[in-house]
Amino acid sequence: MRPTRKVRREPDVGKIIDRTIVRLWDTIEELEELNPAELRFYRVAVFGSARIQPGDREYLEVRDLASRLTELGCDIVTGGGPGLMEAANEGAASSRGTRKTRSFGLTISIPYEKANPYLDTVTAHRTFFSRLHHFVRMSQAFVIFPGGIGTSLELFMVWQLLQVGFLTERPVVLVGDMWRGLLDWMRREMVSRRLMDANDLELVSLVTSIDQAVARIERHKEGFDAAREQIILERRRASRAESAPPSVEPVAR
Repeated sequence: MRPTRKVRREPDVGKIIDRTIVRLWDTIEELEELNPAELRFYRVAVFGSARIQPGDREYLEVRDLASRLTELGCDIVTGGGPGLMEAANEGAASSRGTRKTRSFGLTISIPYEKANPYLDTVTAHRTFFSRLHHFVRMSQAFVIFPGGIGTSLELFMVWQLLQVGFLTERPVVLVGDMWRGLLDWMRREMVSRRLMDANDLELVSLVTSIDQAVARIERHKEGFDAAREQIILERRRASRAESAPPSVEPVAR
């Protein structure tokens, strides 16, 4: 009787990839617990359509907003592409002056979205998943202008993280009447059917002017700066306590 030959099974590549991705994200979460998001810089992510052209009203508004936020000492973070992303980075570049602020672009590898020329730092992402995670990790506030599916994806990603408590105390500012229709629809279709809590709508702020958006970010930045100074003070105290020589008790005679 001939011995039975064992059939060698090919590895399930899909399962290997899935397990690797899970391990990778677990590692990222562990690293973030060891090294929390940077507290030295106040960075504002600006989301909006790539289709708006220079000279359009929305383009000029975004450029003005980014310019004024830069004057307040904010870094600007965008997707690094054209349209309203370019407007924000251009506004940051125009008002930097002596401020040590930076303009970031988190680009995505798609043929029709090239990096704009107003970026100090470019980080290229191959996937939207890693790009969204990067936006969340480095930004203390989010300002959302009119846009399409991509802008909506960015908005809802941040919104849900706030809803479930994965993010806290990060302002999300919706600029323009376009978003009023979305909020009305959510109240009518989601809240009324108890598919979401009405309080979740309070996680975002709707404004109708650049002045209102800047004021909202400025108030939050003041609190951020105060908290940062307190953390720095506590770290200095702890460092001095660790480096102080041990006290020596006198020997009784």
